Amino acid sequence: MKSIAALQALVTAASLDGGPSAAELDAIEAEMPLIRAEVELLDAQIMTIDRPAAELDERRIRRARNRVMAARRDLTNRTAAQAGGAA
Repeated sequence: MKSIAALQALVTAASLDGGPSAAELDAIEAEMPLIRAEVELLDAQIMTIDRPAAELDERRIRRARNRVMAARRDLTNRTAAQAGGAA
């Protein structure tokens, strides 16, 4: 029977191999417009946590949601185009 320390050494040794690869960094870069849009939506929602949403707040949230949906659409279309398939 292996001890927990022996199993932990196997797991941690493999995970400390130097950081993300170039392909992983490229994937993150491709998703940045979506990430920014989601952060903007989260910021708009956070502003209305402790008070009722005014009409301006509702517009800001609606626009942020639309930007998230557009960014998701664009990312999906780019991914499908790179894979050679139809979206």
